Amino acid sequence: MSDAVLTASGISVNFGGVRALGGVDLAVSDGQLVGLIGPNGAGKTTFIDAITGFVAASGTISLAGRDVSKLPAHTRARLGLVRTWQSIELFDDLTVGENLTVSAHRQSAWATVKEVLWKPPPVDSTVHEALGLLEIESFIDAMPSDLPQGQRKLVGVARALAAHPKVVCLDEPAAGLDTSESQALGQRLRRVVDGGLPMLLIDHDMGLVLSICDYIYVIDFGVVIAQGTPAEVRADPKVIAAYLGGGQSGESADVQEAAAHE
Repeated sequence: MSDAVLTASGISVNFGGVRALGGVDLAVSDGQLVGLIGPNGAGKTTFIDAITGFVAASGTISLAGRDVSKLPAHTRARLGLVRTWQSIELFDDLTVGENLTVSAHRQSAWATVKEVLWKPPPVDSTVHEALGLLEIESFIDAMPSDLPQGQRKLVGVARALAAHPKVVCLDEPAAGLDTSESQALGQRLRRVVDGGLPMLLIDHDMGLVLSICDYIYVIDFGVVIAQGTPAEVRADPKVIAAYLGGGQSGESADVQEAAAHE
């Protein structure tokens, strides 16, 4: 795709003799919110780990036309391939604003250590903008340890936005949020994408994914089994079989309910 910001071709990952991913192709174009879904254990998080450089993988990853396949994770991040984590890795001894400031400033490792151990740099406009996009500017002076899990998730997303990304990979950002919070998050993510920042979204909230994504890829057992618009994916027999098979009863109900309400 000529307008693709992120292109992953033939991404394969093996853990010993176990194939976690087998030649996955995926693209995120400018102005797109792309979803990546699949049953538990399908390889979704492994895919994000692979393209962001946290697990060894074969295949080609291109970011804004540049091949980043052989670059370490921190270099990919500095070039604009940014991710969030399911486990929300925040500095609990820094304020929310300081957490985002550490992410926003690109500098030497020694300078970062000095800031963490002594005095972080002043909060700048990038931090305020990232918090404002998610409507959580009131969190700026809060300590992450004082926030409930759902709000910590929002801070994790804001920190990714503060890192000057070209594309953001979101790994389960709605986990820990109730239905109304998840819907509000979806609206905020959609607004960010419409403002010019493409995203790749993994989430088990099928209603969220189907309602806000422009294009969706479905993987099962480490391979892409379907792709298309939300309407196309929702009606695909292979997707229905993937969720109804293998005992994925909870997710099956989720996809059926989401389909009924879309």
